[in-house]
Amino acid sequence: MTIALDKPRSPRRPSARRSNWELASWLFMRLSGLALVILVLGHLLIMNILDGGVHRINWGFVAGRWSSPFWQFWDLSMLWLAELHGGNGLRTIINDYARKDQTRFWLKMLLYVSMVLILALGTFVIFTFDPNMDA
Repeated sequence: MTIALDKPRSPRRPSARRSNWELASWLFMRLSGLALVILVLGHLLIMNILDGGVHRINWGFVAGRWSSPFWQFWDLSMLWLAELHGGNGLRTIINDYARKDQTRFWLKMLLYVSMVLILALGTFVIFTFDPNMDA
């Protein structure tokens, strides 16, 4: 005895047009959020709680910290993940709430340009910081 199922009423899209962009975006938000929790809590612990807290943070402290490639990578990872995570969240909000296509387009262009500028400036500062410069 076999059971016959009717064909679905909605037409199927060709597989060539399917994209996993939103799935990848969703997965990125979960993984980057988890990584950011670890990076940010470590940052807050080191900068604000251990060894005297915020009173010891000055030019010398930052210079000593950024003279190590480990801390440069830590801060760069935090910058990039936070920017991409937040930008992806704002992109989703723009897609949800902007009613007109033209408004959605320009809001996302403004978002993307600001993201690129902030990432470029932050990366430039981290990599070109001279710990031997006089305060």
